[in-house]
Amino acid sequence: MSIKGKAYVAGVFEHPTRDAPDKTTAQLHAECARGALDDAGLSFDDVDAYFCAGDAPGFGAMSMIDYMGLKNIRHMDTTETGGSSYIVHLNHAAQAIAEGKCQVALITLAGRPRNGGGRPGPGRGGGGGGGLSDGAPEQGFESVYGGSTHNTYGMCAMRHMYEYGTTSEQLAWIKVAASHHAQWNEHAFLKNVVTVEEVVNSRMIADPLHLLDCCVVTDGGGAVVVTTPEIARSLKRPLVRVLGAGEAPKVQQGGRGLDLTYSGAVWSGPKAFEEAGVTPADIKYASIYDSFTITVLMQIEDLGFCRKGEGGKFVADGNLISGVGKLPFNTDGGGLCNNHPTNRGGITKIIEAVRQARGEAHPKVQVPNCDLVIAHGTGGSLGVRHGSATVIMEREA
Repeated sequence: MSIKGKAYVAGVFEHPTRDAPDKTTAQLHAECARGALDDAGLSFDDVDAYFCAGDAPGFGAMSMIDYMGLKNIRHMDTTETGGSSYIVHLNHAAQAIAEGKCQVALITLAGRPRNGGGRPGPGRGGGGGGGLSDGAPEQGFESVYGGSTHNTYGMCAMRHMYEYGTTSEQLAWIKVAASHHAQWNEHAFLKNVVTVEEVVNSRMIADPLHLLDCCVVTDGGGAVVVTTPEIARSLKRPLVRVLGAGEAPKVQQGGRGLDLTYSGAVWSGPKAFEEAGVTPADIKYASIYDSFTITVLMQIEDLGFCRKGEGGKFVADGNLISGVGKLPFNTDGGGLCNNHPTNRGGITKIIEAVRQARGEAHPKVQVPNCDLVIAHGTGGSLGVRHGSATVIMEREA
């Protein structure tokens, strides 16, 4: 069953906090839920489906359903794919609505990594979203060598440079673009515009990735409300419908034939574009998961915005800056500058894509006539072991 046009995003909310020493994770979830429902013009009593991932405290969905007093739940989903979890959830919510399993789906994310709630560390998958459990087979084989997310992404970047001649300066343009957008976001963790020189001269973290090639670590969260076409049209809010979605894992299979230069987007992207009936050239705005600059570059290639190996040239010279380049991306500042809570920042990609489609982004970064948008996320370790998810949405006149 296709989900094309069968579900609409009715409400979105991004928590304004970036540092929450006085709030619990459950409280952040609930505040995000309230914000998204208010945005949609709905109430907690209207919600009949709930979606969350591993950032939810206690028993996950059951604990949060109880905490928020959701009384009418008839469908729930706790799929965990790290940073792509919430784009997967949007797909799954649209599927559930299309199949008549529910009518109003609530998706929430929240975390407090700055205040002891799961700050990333070695081997925890902090950059791409989702850590390794003690029982995971890869833990025993890799952690003894001191591996970390930063090392893995550094290896992807180094291999991409070796294969295609990508440079640190080209990667730096991704951070520069994010910073140009973040300056207009009053809630962004990093608001200062940076230059290519400042990025490449920041201290080395995992060669060839510098400090400013890495995402921020913040508290915060967000929520999304998905509903039926009928309910969406009754709410008198801008209509944003889901056109297509795809999801796919990429695993290393013991290292046999492992290629670090591509991500699971090579599979999830084409699925989404096919279902939506559009091409990369049709997209007006892109929300791309940006745990590191190399993450963005590889996904732009894999989603088809340019050929493999040409990502460095594509992102250079401001091509990702709204009003300047041909593919405006992450106009809230993204994970590189704005907000990256709980190692699973994918929900913010949906939120800013919906804002752009509605025409509600900051006027300085709003893309004109932005009727077709994409949100894409990765979770896990880019190029090695991760899940990719892609959603394409359209503003309905």
